[in-house]
Amino acid sequence: MSEKYFDNAATTPMTKPVIDEMTRQMTTSWGNASTGYSYGRQSKLVMDESRQVIAKSINASEDEIIFTSGGTESDNTAVIQTALTRQKLGKHIITTAIEHEAILKPLHYLESLGFEITYLPVDENGEISLTDFRNALREDTILVTIMMGNNEVGSRMPVHEIGEILKDHQAWFHTDAVQTYGLLPIDVKADHIDMLSTSAHKLNGPKMIGFLYRRQGINFPSFVRGGDQETKRRAGTENVPAIAAFAKAVSIDTPEEKQRRQERYFHFKQVIIQRLTDAGVDFEVNGRLDQNSLNHVLNLWIKGISTYVLQTDLDLAGFAVSGGSACTAGSIEPSHVLTAMFGKQSPRISESIRISFGIMNTEEDVKELADAIAEIVHKVKRVKGVEE
Repeated sequence: MSEKYFDNAATTPMTKPVIDEMTRQMTTSWGNASTGYSYGRQSKLVMDESRQVIAKSINASEDEIIFTSGGTESDNTAVIQTALTRQKLGKHIITTAIEHEAILKPLHYLESLGFEITYLPVDENGEISLTDFRNALREDTILVTIMMGNNEVGSRMPVHEIGEILKDHQAWFHTDAVQTYGLLPIDVKADHIDMLSTSAHKLNGPKMIGFLYRRQGINFPSFVRGGDQETKRRAGTENVPAIAAFAKAVSIDTPEEKQRRQERYFHFKQVIIQRLTDAGVDFEVNGRLDQNSLNHVLNLWIKGISTYVLQTDLDLAGFAVSGGSACTAGSIEPSHVLTAMFGKQSPRISESIRISFGIMNTEEDVKELADAIAEIVHKVKRVKGVEE
């Protein structure tokens, strides 16, 4: 893989220890964990040990962790099953306008079934107002689903404050932590979180594996119908090698390592900002540029340069960046996140790129990326000057 990969918010490369662990388990723990003979017992032991590691990482109990195929399934399960199970208590749900499509599309489906959804607006930093949230909360609200951190602009939501508000309310609180798990410390008990979604491939683990944290006392039927795996909470034969690899990735991300990476990524942001400024590039940051944002995500409005042109030219120069969420980057539709922040008519929507850092990036790579952006910007503006 190229060392100039800057789309880590979309996915991350598996590290060698994670690959080694997955490969080892594929040769030693390939039995069906639901069977009672030795092959199955070996797989079940590996899965139980992995569940312990993962539960500890968010201060949860082992029986509160449900392994899934990833963030989308976890989000869909939490949103749809909560709504269908609790609709006799009310049909009102609160979310934000900048959630991932794995939340928004299930909510649109629920709207077609008669549920009422409040989409909280965000300001130009991509942040909601707690006053707006309090005003939206009703007696018949049954679910609040608000992401921990935004995947496009890096804004962080007041999860702790929301949890405090909801701890004595009937609404269950779900947070999509796909973009933050493995990067920020998470304590589901301290934050009064009822459900939390993750995906391993965002923290250098394998794809198609994740988990849904579901607090004890939160009950609904399995979203995937079939066998009785995961104590009847998620049907389907468990992917034990991927689960073990996920746990390995989690064990590598110690609190000290998380802090080190956060400091490193914040420094990378400063390097790019300074280098573009020195090069005379006309740009602005979409969102915050401080420690109240996700340090690995940097969304830039490069004024006068289309996203498509800049992304394409950077690709030709050997740099992988994004025009937005990886799940919608191939769409002709504008970013719903930038639209919610700046309005449909803002030029930012078609002139912004997302840079996201990971463990493979070096400071030299970051400097080269900034220089490449500056070179492309000046080249495009020279061409436009000739044409005009």
